[in-house]
Amino acid sequence: MIKTEKIYYDDRRFPDRLRHIFNPPECLYFRGDISILDTPSVASVGSRNASEYGRRVALEIGKTSALFGVTLISGMAKGIDGYSHTGALDFGGKTIAVLGTGCDICYPKENAALYSAISERGLIISEYPDGTGPAKYTFPMRNRIISALSKAVIVCEAEISSGSMITAELAIEQGKEVFAVPGNIFSPLSLGTNKLISDGARPVFTVPEIFRELGFERIKEEIIIDGKERYIYETVRAHGELSLKDLSRMCRLSETIVKNAVSHLEMKGFLSYYMGKVLIAK
Repeated sequence: MIKTEKIYYDDRRFPDRLRHIFNPPECLYFRGDISILDTPSVASVGSRNASEYGRRVALEIGKTSALFGVTLISGMAKGIDGYSHTGALDFGGKTIAVLGTGCDICYPKENAALYSAISERGLIISEYPDGTGPAKYTFPMRNRIISALSKAVIVCEAEISSGSMITAELAIEQGKEVFAVPGNIFSPLSLGTNKLISDGARPVFTVPEIFRELGFERIKEEIIIDGKERYIYETVRAHGELSLKDLSRMCRLSETIVKNAVSHLEMKGFLSYYMGKVLIAK
């Protein structure tokens, strides 16, 4: 069982990026590989009530961070945070979750599998001791850590008044680059990101472009899908959008097998669901 450890401000392992911010944490509690704190990193943040578009972008950011050898930082919340972490892990990348609770508490509970994966293959950190539950003040406070640890902050989707906008403001105060994903002008989830662009944030046109502009180079190719997943992916690619039932019939596989494979391919960014249909995501 992974136990919570801690490092103090004067510990050599305490990240320099946190030493010089306003109100730095006195210590960091952590679970996982603390050495990841020394790696190049970017943050991906956004709405908990993410749209299909936002989820696809977040998965792509996580995936691309892995392909460029950059650590993905987020807050393990529902929506954009969770999909960003998942994209990084699915492509063998490193990821850090900065919690607004103690490291022993998985919040939200539905992210239990993600929490376990990050604990084992990445890093979970918090400035709060074990047993500290979620509170309104803890999440805005942890945002300064997310931005401070990152070379840049990418905002996928955000309402005007949201934690993601707070993170972007903190990043600007800390002298960090802020990127924002343009969105539908009729969607409240895009009001925040569109305003950030209007105020001077750099608009995202393609995800790899973000990493290249930050000076990173791609270090590995994408994971190759094969077996049933490849067969299912190629079937959707050949026929366009399909219902799960039609896809199952065409592949001559049970709906359960197809559904599980599609879910896995969705996490990898190859397929997506929209209005009950299975679609190509890339």
